[in-house]
Amino acid sequence: METARPADAFDPTLVLLTVEEAARRLRVGRTFCYQLIRSGELESIPIGRLRRVPADAPAAYVARQRAAQRAA
Repeated sequence: METARPADAFDPTLVLLTVEEAARRLRVGRTFCYQLIRSGELESIPIGRLRRVPADAPAAYVARQRAAQRAA
């Protein structure tokens, strides 16, 4: 019997994340994650009628935020 994994567990095989999964990785709300996507701060791509976030995009967003913080 397969055991259930936590919803926010990091799965290295994922290429794309749902907006909700990206929000969990960033530890922010879904609405704020959509704001980041709309503003262009968080990369996302449309697949049909769906919106997906590349798995490396949350880490890239954090890296840019950290760099901006250090430069300020």
